[in-house]
Amino acid sequence: MSHVSSGVEYALHCLLHLTEVPSGVGEASVRDLAELQGLSVDYVAKLFTKLHKAGLTVATEGARGGFRLARSAKKISVLDVMVAVDGPKALFDCREIRANCAVFGGRPPRWSTQGICSIHAVMLEAEKRMTDVLAAQTLAGLAENVAAKAPRSYHTDIVHWIDERSASRRLEAD
Repeated sequence: MSHVSSGVEYALHCLLHLTEVPSGVGEASVRDLAELQGLSVDYVAKLFTKLHKAGLTVATEGARGGFRLARSAKKISVLDVMVAVDGPKALFDCREIRANCAVFGGRPPRWSTQGICSIHAVMLEAEKRMTDVLAAQTLAGLAENVAAKAPRSYHTDIVHWIDERSASRRLEAD
């Protein structure tokens, strides 16, 4: 089982479309973001409820209503998104099984359980390093990496696709 849920991946992809680095849409509806990625609207709506509660997005109202980033993409880390979607969770949950050794006959000596478990200590260090890496990576940095890899027309195509859908909804509302 993966430590990071697919919801985090989908949320990051959605948020990348809202970054304006280099040329995101800035604002989009949940429906558009869901359909853009072939996801259920209900699923993306649940993700955006979590992102909004975490203060990462702001809802906008009106015919063109949707979501936009609550702050600069440079100030939203991958860790922020991960915690918003999955909640804070430990990489490892030590079960203190070291006290269960059959040799101890149900009465483990003090030395065997004293201090932090060596395995747990390694896992805590790994979690700290992972957290540091995720906290150092921002939406802006991810967007720049995508921009460097994708043809320039990709970003323009996304913006046009969402703009056309918004215009179509406005006409339907009128």
